[in-house]
Amino acid sequence: MIELQVLVYRIVTTALFFDFVNGFHDSANSIATVVGTLVLKPIQAVTMAAIANFIGPFVFGTAVAPTVGKGIIQPEFSTVYVIFAGLIGAIVWDLITW
Repeated sequence: MIELQVLVYRIVTTALFFDFVNGFHDSANSIATVVGTLVLKPIQAVTMAAIANFIGPFVFGTAVAPTVGKGIIQPEFSTVYVIFAGLIGAIVWDLITW
C-alpha cells in the first residue's frame, strides 16, 4: 500500500511539472506576438494569459477534453503506470519540440 501511495505522489508531482513545462512550451504561441509587437508589456501579457487560462473552462466549458478522450484509450487499460508513462512522454515531447 505504501508503494502505491508513493507512486501517486510521484504522479501528482510529475503532473505539476508537466503543467509547468507545457506552460512555457505554449507561452510563445500566446504571448510572444503581443509582446514582440509592443502591443502589451510582458507583465500585462502574462497577466492576461493567466486570467484567460483560468476563466476559460468556466466560460467556454470543457467540451474538447471529452471529445479528444473518447476512444483513445479504453478505461480498463488506464492504470497509474500508463498515466505516469503518458506524463513522462508528454514532458519529453514538450522539451524536444520546444
